[in-house]
Amino acid sequence: MNKTQIFTAKSVDEAKALAVSEFGVDAEKITFNVLEEPKKTLFGKTKGEAKVEASYEETKADVASAYIIKVLREMGISDARIEVEEIENGAKLELYGEGLEELIGKKGEMVDSLQYLASLICNRIDRDYYRISLDCCGFRERRKEQLEELAKKICASVKRSGRTSALEPMNPYERRIIHATVSEIEGVTSRSVGEEPYRKVLISSTEKRERRDDRRGGFKGGKRGNQRRGARPAKSFDITTSFEKDYKKPKPEDTLELGSGLYSKIEF
Repeated sequence: MNKTQIFTAKSVDEAKALAVSEFGVDAEKITFNVLEEPKKTLFGKTKGEAKVEASYEETKADVASAYIIKVLREMGISDARIEVEEIENGAKLELYGEGLEELIGKKGEMVDSLQYLASLICNRIDRDYYRISLDCCGFRERRKEQLEELAKKICASVKRSGRTSALEPMNPYERRIIHATVSEIEGVTSRSVGEEPYRKVLISSTEKRERRDDRRGGFKGGKRGNQRRGARPAKSFDITTSFEKDYKKPKPEDTLELGSGLYSKIEF
């Protein structure tokens, strides 16, 4: 989508700078046409203003970037910049600037919110879905490493105790990191349970625990001892709880690839 606008300032350079600021993209992406220049007077002073026509071919990534920059300016952050990397069916945006570390938060709630809103904005242009992935100062890679370490520690604990462990609620992207890590460790398995936004991962052992009476030689007539010969085998019961039955089947996001982005397709 072509975007054209006229900017007026005291000099041509200032007018171009206004265009860069308004469009939220690098000057190299903008085509400038100088319509008027300030005139010099007899004593070397300038009279009048510069008028510059600026235009560029706006992409969905540009729309998303401009929106994020605009939001940050309203929050008092004026020196933020965004680097864009084209990916399959979308773009990866990396946000840089002073003071942004404080905005990220412990779990990246601010980054997730900006990513979601930017996705809404840029996908209003046409019906072809365009995926936006937003990171800030390398936060997502650091968070990924933290989650991988957490998953490994929980797996080790589960293998020792044999007890299922529940992690805190996470978004689909973070749950996929946990599932991917668990899948590489023998003796444990994982599944997601619950409804958004409280959906979480359960990590369980795949190794059957030895029954207490088997370890101690079993019971005979209320006393410890081996089972009598010819005795009728104990009746087996289904001890699976209704909770486990309800969530036994994997949910859709548990089977998605890790690189598929934080949010699924947004319908309007």
